[in-house]
Amino acid sequence: MMGWASQNELLPLERYRQQRAAGEAVYDLASGSWSVYSHSGVKRILADYEHFSSQMQANPTEDEPIEGSILRRDPPKHKQMRSLIAKAFSAKVVKAMESQIRNIAEELLDRAASSGGLEVVGEFASPLPVIVIAELLGVPSEDRELFKGWSDDLVGNDYSRYLQCQKEMTAYFRIQIEERRKQPKNDLVTALVQSCMNDDNGLSELEVIGMCILLLVAGNETTTNLISSMMMCLESSPETYADLRRDRELIPGTIEETLRFCSPVQVIERRVKADMFWNGHWMQAGQRVYTYIGAANHDERVFADPERFNVKRSPNPHLAFGQGIHFCLGAMLARLEAKVALNVIVDRLESLRRLDDEPFERLDSDMMFGIKQMRIKV
Repeated sequence: MMGWASQNELLPLERYRQQRAAGEAVYDLASGSWSVYSHSGVKRILADYEHFSSQMQANPTEDEPIEGSILRRDPPKHKQMRSLIAKAFSAKVVKAMESQIRNIAEELLDRAASSGGLEVVGEFASPLPVIVIAELLGVPSEDRELFKGWSDDLVGNDYSRYLQCQKEMTAYFRIQIEERRKQPKNDLVTALVQSCMNDDNGLSELEVIGMCILLLVAGNETTTNLISSMMMCLESSPETYADLRRDRELIPGTIEETLRFCSPVQVIERRVKADMFWNGHWMQAGQRVYTYIGAANHDERVFADPERFNVKRSPNPHLAFGQGIHFCLGAMLARLEAKVALNVIVDRLESLRRLDDEPFERLDSDMMFGIKQMRIKV
């Protein structure tokens, strides 16, 4: 099962094994940083904000406003930011979006049906979450090609594009912010802008921009990769897809196993707050620690037969959405979008048949896992 994974280096399963065998924490002399690969180590560090900080910079700058988002803040600022947007991702709000998400998914498949083929990433997995998060933010979904380009650049390996896309997004959201100041709407951008009016405990404009950038990117990039990876895994296992068509109760397990097997976020960075011993290793203040979620989610000490894609796996304590106070705020929405997308696919397609036999190509990103393209028959 999943022979393509090691052959094409989409998922470096052998490297994962080597990394976990290297030790609980591995020090790189050249960069002065640590890498942690085990499930227990990654879980502990992500949950321990008292010793491992999410803040890489003291304050956001015009060059990198993303550093001012909730992703890069520690308490108490983190708690303040999370409370501002938590209502938008509550169980009640997310559940109410299900029919809308299904309508979007149906429409996207209808468009593909006329041509007889569907490019899973560009025509389905990418536009679906972009339209949804654009609606929440209150920005035009017609700009989704722009959003997707920015998202890819922000998680890609080209540092110059990483900085340039933030400049472009800053200019874009400054216009949105100014419009909300003049004419408030019932959307997330307005909620964030209104927090700026609170002089005692509000956000700065740069922090609002950073939050908008994070929500736009996180709201589509990870879910796009979750949906496309799920389709890739099921295409390589026709018997599993046939089981899904007979028993929809397997769909939640399919989503969780995809999150484990093809973790959309592969690595999360932290900074050591103060000199300390951690698992027998002397870590110094300021050193970077890279927690490799992809490797942790294949840890044989936690997951039996971890290199097998098993939709019936139980329990499945993967770390795809992080851990602790930074657990992904949009996890519920991502799961719902994946569930609706898969149900629509299973409703409409008797089997998943690719229109070509070209090897899958991985995104140009060390931080994220996803495929660039997958064409199937509709």
